[in-house]
Amino acid sequence: MTGRADASGDRAVAAGGNIEQVITGDFSTQVGHGVLLPAESLSVPASGLVHLPERTALFVGRAGELARLDAGAPSGVQVLCGLGGIGKSTLAAHWAAGRIDDHHPVWWITAETVGELDAGLAALARAMQPAYVGILPEDALRERALQWLAAHDHWLLVLDNVSDPADVKPLLARAARGRVLITSRRATGWQDLAETIAVPELDPEESAALFARVCPGDGVAEVCAELGHLPLALRQAAAYCSEAGISPRAYLDLLARYPAETYALTAEGGETGRTVARVWQVTLDRLEDTPLAGRILGVLAWWASEGIPRRLLEPLGSPLEVTEAIRRLRAHSMIALDGESLSVHRVVQAVVRGGRGAGGGGGTAGGGGAPAAASGRGAREPGGVEGDRGPGRGPRPAYGAGPGQRGVGQTLRMGRPAVRDGGGRTRRVPRRPRHARLRASVRAGGRTGPARDAHRDGGVSGRSLSGVVRASPRAPRRCVRP
Repeated sequence: MTGRADASGDRAVAAGGNIEQVITGDFSTQVGHGVLLPAESLSVPASGLVHLPERTALFVGRAGELARLDAGAPSGVQVLCGLGGIGKSTLAAHWAAGRIDDHHPVWWITAETVGELDAGLAALARAMQPAYVGILPEDALRERALQWLAAHDHWLLVLDNVSDPADVKPLLARAARGRVLITSRRATGWQDLAETIAVPELDPEESAALFARVCPGDGVAEVCAELGHLPLALRQAAAYCSEAGISPRAYLDLLARYPAETYALTAEGGETGRTVARVWQVTLDRLEDTPLAGRILGVLAWWASEGIPRRLLEPLGSPLEVTEAIRRLRAHSMIALDGESLSVHRVVQAVVRGGRGAGGGGGTAGGGGAPAAASGRGAREPGGVEGDRGPGRGPRPAYGAGPGQRGVGQTLRMGRPAVRDGGGRTRRVPRRPRHARLRASVRAGGRTGPARDAHRDGGVSGRSLSGVVRASPRAPRRCVRP
């Protein structure tokens, strides 16, 4: 090494020429020519350091949740949890944007995986010390950021869309002097880590105001009610109505006639992966190791959205299996519990009935007609119901999709039943007496009957409805309060 260089500070290293390896108390790294500084050399610019999503103008309500966030401790951890599409990230970005004068830095990290969390911390280190760019590897940058956070206060980290509380435990254990705000679909598992703030649907007045900002007109209140006051659904529907030049009432008619297709629509430039029809697919994928959870969700999709007695699910499995399935659905915010009653968001119900919620496209491409025949053991039926009938029995065939047929399927409707052929044409068929329909439903749920009575949009099969019929034989066949 040639030349002379001075260094000051603990673990500081200076090089007067080209060197190949530098060893400090923290790590060893390969370098060419440069000066490696300790973690304390990271600094926040005098003008502040802010990294947040673009602030949306379509923000309404949330006064109670904002007040609880304001009341949080300066070095506390809070979690905004709730159903996908409920507005957690929008709320977090809105609140964090108002804290940039009090916290330095204010840094947003998409933290769905541990890898994304580490990448966000490394990006923070690069932003605080641009001299590190191209010199230190990602793991060293992440470590430097953690060291700086552990030694300073008055900073704010927003960790968006955390999948598992265990993913952020190491960070929270080391960086305890600043403020951390987390958003997550996980409603449980935070009791030892953070204060939990459940994010509900918007109030009817707030949802109507949100919709009317984009697309005012006749039927706004009715559309908002049909969409369950879910912010994601409201924004997408309003943007679509505005771009298509249709009234809210016309959109309501489309929603009634083509629910699966309409929930998959988005305005130009919208994220297809964030449509209402797909936003819960990641959550449902995580529940695949508990098949009964998907089956229960498929059954709940046909009942009233609130006040569902828990005991009606008992015939669907053993007490342990049913309890575990309910626990997992609640943990991922797919259902809510109130004593011995359950509730499901009505849009979740509609998407599951449409066959897109539990398999990424359960029915036919357009959502109409019957689902395609199961092609192997364990193939999914619409609504998240497993098609496998047990060891040695093979898959349960989908009604109306046998050899020589074109996906003809009987629909469940509030009026007379209908038959839809492969070309999408629908014809009415005579309505059978009620006692005959009940016997058919029971047979469809038996050990030998095929999966009958598929919803016209690819809903749950007759097999999954069999437990409903046995538990509540007098219940009408669609969306009634048990």
